[in-house]
Amino acid sequence: MMVGITGTPGTGKTSVAAELERRGHRIVHLTDTVRPYIIEEDCCRQTLVVDIDRWAAEFEPLDGIVEGHLAHHLPCDRVVVLRCRPDVLRQRLAPRNYPSEKIRENVEAEALDVILVETLEEHPGEHIFEVDTTALSVEECVDLIEQFIRGELPSSYGSIDWTDYLDLNT
Repeated sequence: MMVGITGTPGTGKTSVAAELERRGHRIVHLTDTVRPYIIEEDCCRQTLVVDIDRWAAEFEPLDGIVEGHLAHHLPCDRVVVLRCRPDVLRQRLAPRNYPSEKIRENVEAEALDVILVETLEEHPGEHIFEVDTTALSVEECVDLIEQFIRGELPSSYGSIDWTDYLDLNT
């Protein structure tokens, strides 16, 4: 079974993947697979632009977990979408030395459910599990994810609403 762990930068993907790996799960990091598919570097946004369609089409399915903010574009059997309250997300992103515009872009993407919407466009709802990482420890998040992977927790998404955190003045 291939499981994707996705979410806006800062929601906890890397930390969750490290704990899942510590618990014996095979982890593949998006950053280790996309290099041949980079089509440009967007210096203004400090990001690499990936040919997502080609990457997803050529990605060799695996038995394990793929972690990264594009993982939901892969043909995963299950997808976990990590979420974080936008004000907390802003605090998590600040130490990364991102420009304020990049932080704002990610916070708005989280408030608008961008990753969840993209995930729902690619996968049936019964394969999706949303986890609010705002107040949970990494271990608590991983416990929930493992239960979902084993089929002990049903799919769950759409109950998180961050629209109150949109800053309409920026």
